[in-house]
Amino acid sequence: MKKISILLILAAVIAPPVAAQQNTLSGITLHSAVDSACYAIGVNYGAGLGESMKTFPGAGGEANLNALAEGFMRAITGDFEALLMAPEEAQVYLQSYILEATIKESEAAKEEEVRFMAYNKTQEGVITTESGLQYKILKQGEGDIPTIEDRVTVHYTGVFLDGTVFDSSEVRGEPLTMDITQVISGWIELLQLMPVGSRYIAWIPSDLAYGSQGFQSIKPNTTLIFEVELLNIEK
Repeated sequence: MKKISILLILAAVIAPPVAAQQNTLSGITLHSAVDSACYAIGVNYGAGLGESMKTFPGAGGEANLNALAEGFMRAITGDFEALLMAPEEAQVYLQSYILEATIKESEAAKEEEVRFMAYNKTQEGVITTESGLQYKILKQGEGDIPTIEDRVTVHYTGVFLDGTVFDSSEVRGEPLTMDITQVISGWIELLQLMPVGSRYIAWIPSDLAYGSQGFQSIKPNTTLIFEVELLNIEK
């Protein structure tokens, strides 16, 4: 959840009062700078929370926002008798729910990964290594092949199994230069197979990526697909 920006609140309070701005959706009218500051707090929290709810464990992108709003309004106004659970109970329940939902999602993701990798290894041109890494040569270069001690420059695009792009140097328009040892195990193995000038697509199982813990937007047991072009080696 995003923290309230102190500068945002101060700007709203010291600014000239907002003259009766009408919200056509809710009928809310902002009569004063305090009204505007309160509205700004709602926007600030709502925007951050809205993004979080899209990936809330177990919600599947369909979080019950009416239930969220009801609980929020009852609690913020101090109408505790009308709440379906006390604040202390809510905290305990939420911790238990998130843990259970995350475990279920993680198990489902692992099952999906096993099915996908078994299918993908049968596809034309796909090579499976002993570690479980799968890759396909899109373009074979003729340059040197990096070693574990080298520093390389690459262009890449990473996507999930559903095709969602989660990272891309090509979108940013700037290649990435790094030591081979700075990346996930699947990349370390892949890069040491690629001559400079090559472009491969790799299917990296979670055991060679971020495992059962996940990382930032990458959930636990997530299979990652990367298209990688090796541009240069720095010995």
